[in-house]
Amino acid sequence: MSEALAQPNGDRRELKRSLGTFDSIMMMVGIVVGSGIFLTTGIMAESLPSPGLVLMAWMVGGALTLAGALTFAELGASMPEAGGPYIYLREAYGHIWGFLFGWKMFVVSMGGSIAALGVGFAEYVGYFWPEVSAGNVVLSLPLLDVSSAQLLALGVILLLSTFNYLGVGYGKGIQNVVTILKIATLVLFIGIGFAMGGGEVAGTEISVSPSAPSSSLLIGFGVALIAVSWAFDGWNNITYIAGEIRDPGRRLPMALIGGTFLITALYLLVNVVYFSALPMSEVVGEVRIAEKASTALWGPTGAALVSGAVVVSTFGALNGAIFVGPRVYYAMAQDGVFFERAAKIHTHFGTPSAAILAQAVWAGFLTLTGSYEQLFTYVVVVSLIYWIATAASVFTLRKKRPDLHRPYVTWGYPWVPLIFIVSTGAVLINALFARPIESLAGLSITLLGVPVYFYWRRKVT
Repeated sequence: MSEALAQPNGDRRELKRSLGTFDSIMMMVGIVVGSGIFLTTGIMAESLPSPGLVLMAWMVGGALTLAGALTFAELGASMPEAGGPYIYLREAYGHIWGFLFGWKMFVVSMGGSIAALGVGFAEYVGYFWPEVSAGNVVLSLPLLDVSSAQLLALGVILLLSTFNYLGVGYGKGIQNVVTILKIATLVLFIGIGFAMGGGEVAGTEISVSPSAPSSSLLIGFGVALIAVSWAFDGWNNITYIAGEIRDPGRRLPMALIGGTFLITALYLLVNVVYFSALPMSEVVGEVRIAEKASTALWGPTGAALVSGAVVVSTFGALNGAIFVGPRVYYAMAQDGVFFERAAKIHTHFGTPSAAILAQAVWAGFLTLTGSYEQLFTYVVVVSLIYWIATAASVFTLRKKRPDLHRPYVTWGYPWVPLIFIVSTGAVLINALFARPIESLAGLSITLLGVPVYFYWRRKVT
């Protein structure tokens, strides 16, 4: 890890295209559906006055994600390489813009996501195994206290990283099995919820207090959409592994669009169950909304069922993140702006093994120090900026590279990309005002990558 980068030599092996449509959809759904759907509705209800508005926010979030998926599908189909947005931003705006995306992703968003998912997994395991707890310190170091939850999180991160190191077949196999189980669990939750709660939601009309100013309602809706964006976060990660999807011009758009429809349907139906089980007054501010709704429907058994569902869900999201992230660092290393070894494919396992190790080490550090909690909140705004910039690259590349082969073109172009850009821009502006300190911190962390980029480029030249 310590050696400086040089331009990788020409004897490296290439990633194999071994992922089909089903694998790709399972990867996308498995990454996106983590813990967000079990936690965010109560937070959203603090900003919105009725179940109807909350459900509308989920529908709007799904529609925006679909617009983004339709847009990113053109980019992924026309440039089906490992790296996703890193490649698109590099080609549209120049190397440094792609690098800053990869830098932000490695240092904060992917490393932080993996650490957060690992700890979230461990905390819900603690429901069944009380010794696993963030408050149970099992190792005291001079500057650091490590809890049993952190150790379990580290263990599962290293375990899944090992499987992904040993072969794509292991990584995609785990993802397929766990995602099928995750979908089945949600469908069971929805089915039992409808059977016992009737699926009837009081207040689905868009009810608003006459005294509530429209500006407050718009701000509240924007704040709710930030939470929805978090629950949908990761929808574009499937583009990171475009270099391993068979017939990507056809299969990648199918995965992005089909996965978005499936996720949106699951999210909406789960929320209907929440509101059929609980009145709005009990939803507002409730972080563990799924647990409370299940307890209301099924008694104490409900909490155990939800905890088990979250364990499965976070495990699948964690494996998906560990799978896709290294493909971006692999692409960066090929350009000489990441550790040189990360550009190489393992001669026996066929995986970007060094990139997987680098990610595991950094995510493990964030897990043990707990610093991911601060870092992760800083990049919401930066992620939104990159979503906008990547979507805008569709316009840039159509002018800059008109002869680029595009087996799929964005449906509804130019309006669909514009809708995504403008809508995401509105959420971005709202987030800047709602979280100015965190936004500034996230931008600062990203800009710290500028001198790193020029240092590595100087090593190459």
